[in-house]
Amino acid sequence: MEAPLLQVENLSVSFVQYGRGLRQCELEVISNLSLEARAGEIVAVVGASGSGKSLLAHAILGILPENSRVSGALSFEGEPLTPEAQARLRGSRIAFIPQSVECLDPLMRVGVQVRGLRHSRAEQRAIFKRYGLDESVERLYPFELSGGMARRVLVSTAVIEDADLIVADEPTPGLTHEMAVEAMRTFRDIADAGKAVVVITHDLDLAYDVADRIVVFYAGTTLEVADAADFRDGPDRLRHPYSKALWAALPQNGFVPVPGSQPYAGDLPEGCLYAARCPLRTEECTARGRVPMREVRGGKVRCVHAA
Repeated sequence: MEAPLLQVENLSVSFVQYGRGLRQCELEVISNLSLEARAGEIVAVVGASGSGKSLLAHAILGILPENSRVSGALSFEGEPLTPEAQARLRGSRIAFIPQSVECLDPLMRVGVQVRGLRHSRAEQRAIFKRYGLDESVERLYPFELSGGMARRVLVSTAVIEDADLIVADEPTPGLTHEMAVEAMRTFRDIADAGKAVVVITHDLDLAYDVADRIVVFYAGTTLEVADAADFRDGPDRLRHPYSKALWAALPQNGFVPVPGSQPYAGDLPEGCLYAARCPLRTEECTARGRVPMREVRGGKVRCVHAA
């Protein structure tokens, strides 16, 4: 199998902050998180809000705030993603599609923003045409764009760079279902052209239709890594109870809610982070330290009961 273009191993991210009495403390929001992405594939990262998905993207790009502390290993083409390497690769070989359209400069016409300093108007117009944006759009300011147009402009800023790795953070909110499907198909086309794509999304059903693998996040760590086909085939193919719960929560699968809520990063339980909400919970789940990842049926899972 081809070596990963991007590899993240045991990533932990914490933030130095002040608590009561102005005492300095360190809040760990991502712990022992691992994933990899190869050229030609889409890796979709799914999970609830607050599970650390966007922080993963910022860690890969090297755009975390100054009070953050990062440990673990990140590499690109087998070379460490040091801060210097991130600065060199960011915006060229590694492209980022941010979650918020507010990342566009409100005082600059969008055509200029997409072209930057390295690309021609002809290149920009070709990208816009590809995504159904009229030439007149290049003269608009961000506030004049509809939600769907703004998302396509953000995608254009990444695609025009012809980057080897694209990290897309929540690229579909605000889009109609048809537009969201088209956006995901765009990422499929990019991957089929030999690029690696990491899509961070809440839209599990959109993701597993086009992705190669699904990485399930919960409370700042990876609970399961599975082929997208496992989600398409149904819960019997999945390994972790939370992955099965995500599948069952989809409208077409019954819209089944899960009691409880995700634990706060500053008050994580011992053992399995999902144990308090899990129907399979036993003393073994909480009697040990953090549950390690292990291989089960061709995937990876962080659960003592997975078989």
